[in-house]
Amino acid sequence: MGTLGVLLTYPMDSYLEEKLDKRFKLFRLWESPPEKRMEFLRSHSQAIRAVVGNAIVGADAETIEALPGLEIVASFSVGLDKVDLEKCRERGIRVTNTPDVLTEDVADLAIGLAIAVLRKICVSDRYVRSGAWKTNGDFELTSKFSGKSVGIVGLGRIGLAIAKRAEAFGCPISYFARSEKLGVGYKFFPRVVDLAANCQVLVVACALTAETRHIVDREVIDALGPQGVLINIARGGHVDEAQLVPALREGRLGGAGLDVFEREPSVPEELFALDNVVLLPHVGSGTWETRKDMADLVLGNLEAHALNMPLLTPCSDGWSR
Repeated sequence: MGTLGVLLTYPMDSYLEEKLDKRFKLFRLWESPPEKRMEFLRSHSQAIRAVVGNAIVGADAETIEALPGLEIVASFSVGLDKVDLEKCRERGIRVTNTPDVLTEDVADLAIGLAIAVLRKICVSDRYVRSGAWKTNGDFELTSKFSGKSVGIVGLGRIGLAIAKRAEAFGCPISYFARSEKLGVGYKFFPRVVDLAANCQVLVVACALTAETRHIVDREVIDALGPQGVLINIARGGHVDEAQLVPALREGRLGGAGLDVFEREPSVPEELFALDNVVLLPHVGSGTWETRKDMADLVLGNLEAHALNMPLLTPCSDGWSR
């Protein structure tokens, strides 16, 4: 196994990095300055047969073209938007991701964000810390989550897990997907704008593709409206931030809970002063337990490839996460 050269694109997980270093010949891309990275890739191109990327740095066309010996891309993520899948298909490069193991954490966070926005948990925390409770009295009334109608964009593993949790809060569930799902019992809307117009909390839980980029645009935001809440635990590119920011600032959208952004780690600074927004630093799968499971899955896929065995989680181009 030591003969498999693995390029790790980003310092994403210390456990994963340690195990890769022990089991394979590891190359750390970030140790080379950005302006010299293509030179770094070319100098090690004969040794590198695998790339391990994540939601920040994956395997784009330029990276793939610089590595003629590349055989497999293993994503430390369920999303594959940072991998040029078309280029991988052309070259016969195998692609894997880490589905299932992060589903529960991401679904938990989606519900947590919805409650945090509606109950203004972060704002009321600051209210106590600032001493305002003593000086100004009781905190303002907020809005309940239980019973709110929840619309989900993308009813894959994560979308279904979110729906299950929301049902426990007595929330009616509806969804949008490329096609209606048989046997789920939730109301299907063939257009996102119609889903938004018929729910109070809209959760984005689909994969980021050319088809779903800016799937939440001005029309969808306006349909969700001044009492509506947007939750995004998928990818920042799903939401047109240029439309989202003024809608939140002007009260045309009631609130938002965002774990992802279009240009991470950059976040629109206009959001910082808004009390109707909860902002998280892309931590959907960020628990010790889940990150270890994800790392083990990446390692298992690489070992399976090195032994010419079936991959544990070969990727599909599925639309829903």
